[in-house]
Amino acid sequence: MQLFYTVRQGDTLYQIARRWGLPTESLIAANNLASPNTIFVGQQLSVPPGVDVIRVNPGDTVYKIARNFGIPPSVIIQANQLQHPYIIQVGQLLKVPPGVPYYVVQTGDTLFQIASRFNVKIGGHIHYELIMEVNNLSSTNIFPGQKLIIPYAPPGGNGLIAYTSNRTGSYDIWLYNPNNGVNQQITTGLGESYSTPFWSPDNTKIAFVGKNGILNVVNLAENNVAQIDQFSDGLGVFIDWSPSSQELVYSKQNGMVLYNVSAHRAQLINQPAATDAQWFPSGEEILFQAGDAAGISQLYRIKTDGTDKVQITRNTGGRLNNVRLSPDGTFALYTTPGASISIIYTVNLSNGNVYEIEGGPLAKNFFPAWSPNSAAIAYSATAFENNFSLIRTTGKQGMNDQTKAISNCFATPVTWSPDSKKIAYLSGCNAQGGSSEIWLLDVTHPVPIRLVDGGTITSLQWSPLPISSHNRTYTNTLYKVQFQYPSHWQRVNEERYEGDDGFFQISAILSDQSIDVVCKNEAFHQLNPYGTQPRIQHTQIHSQPACFIYPSQDQPIEMRNQAALIVRYPTPVLIEGTKYNYFILWADQNHINEISASLIFL
Repeated sequence: MQLFYTVRQGDTLYQIARRWGLPTESLIAANNLASPNTIFVGQQLSVPPGVDVIRVNPGDTVYKIARNFGIPPSVIIQANQLQHPYIIQVGQLLKVPPGVPYYVVQTGDTLFQIASRFNVKIGGHIHYELIMEVNNLSSTNIFPGQKLIIPYAPPGGNGLIAYTSNRTGSYDIWLYNPNNGVNQQITTGLGESYSTPFWSPDNTKIAFVGKNGILNVVNLAENNVAQIDQFSDGLGVFIDWSPSSQELVYSKQNGMVLYNVSAHRAQLINQPAATDAQWFPSGEEILFQAGDAAGISQLYRIKTDGTDKVQITRNTGGRLNNVRLSPDGTFALYTTPGASISIIYTVNLSNGNVYEIEGGPLAKNFFPAWSPNSAAIAYSATAFENNFSLIRTTGKQGMNDQTKAISNCFATPVTWSPDSKKIAYLSGCNAQGGSSEIWLLDVTHPVPIRLVDGGTITSLQWSPLPISSHNRTYTNTLYKVQFQYPSHWQRVNEERYEGDDGFFQISAILSDQSIDVVCKNEAFHQLNPYGTQPRIQHTQIHSQPACFIYPSQDQPIEMRNQAALIVRYPTPVLIEGTKYNYFILWADQNHINEISASLIFL
């Protein structure tokens, strides 16, 4: 939900933004202000997340702080769970939210206007229905003085965000679809808090290091997981895919391993203590970090057969960390010297010229990431007394370095959308530093939007490619569902579509039993439609309990590799006078995940 500040006499946008450490541009974008220098007393402004924690000074009271920030004392009292008489202590950290969690309807307002003003849009299209849904409105009629919660909308756009979370109890890899807000769990009990997902360039596979230091590769098209290798310590392992999406490169103590995931064949390039190995776009060379003859950290390039090693940098200082090659292969970036001081540099690989990034005010700059078009870098810069960080962007030579948003984490990984227009990052950190939220920022319209909230989230990475555009939208008002399917599939009947490469069919299940029982009954039906040893993977769709059912190898051939998704309806659906609690989607195993990622309930 969005928070709203009511403009007081003498306020300016700059002053309001400064109170919470915000970029003024974010405040303007959050409210779609056509005349940014003109605000009026009593106007309600949606305030993006900023620095909302202060340290109590001598003489401070709740009422004095509330007056200084221009918010009701009740906002501070509620946010900090203070008890009467609301005594606060010098040195105490006090949360000061920028306003109330609702918008008060004004004379002349319509839901459409409110949704447009406060960015309740999906893919650029206004969705006032989301305001109706979150406020349980049965019609579009609203009245002055009414308090409305204004939600964040799935932003739309291309690609999927893979992230690591323990939202179901154990750390696993999840997918978030910005088009519909669906979160989908794709592994079960395989991850660790340090697991980082690494997408293949063709969007079909994700590699990560999980439990017991095992390197796993998830094949999204075939719904299986292969165990590739094992590390003595999985923390901080960097993995990179070849341009063909067939090979991985990663570092171990005795060198760099090139592993073909299709042929299951490994090749070792003998380079002890090498790190940050990654492919050049040609697929014929590897970039990596290692010590020179004097033990000083340098960048090198080498052919994939281990020949023609060339030193790139002439570093005389500390270790080069977080080395990342630009997608076009022309620049590399790194941080140095360490965690207490971490400055970002870029190097032009054609001439060796090095550029320093201005960075944040404390010289603590982390997780730099290239945009897919190689034109910009996003990173997190620790700032402020209370461990907040700035989400910043800069050009490849350090020009136009600026703050775009605020995270309440000490540092956060960042990731770019496939079109290089949006950045996702983590926030919602607790006292122990664990983040629980994923936020998104459009660099051309910098209003932060919360995408995911729940559990502890430790890493994230956007897919390199958009979701396939060769899809059509299937809508069934009887079963109250909508999703995407391959455009070349043909209609068999209202519930079933088929193509040479797959199919889908839908129905509903009448049952008062738990999701566990319903899934087992379907998976182990007496006719064995999924074979004798089907695999059940529990997940959540739109916060509803769900499961996937994948067939075993002895599935009857006439079932055409059928898999299934079962989801509990958010509200039971009435079909021909009977209420059904569960929706079921059957589809071939190669398409079940892609279709389910686009599923929404009407």
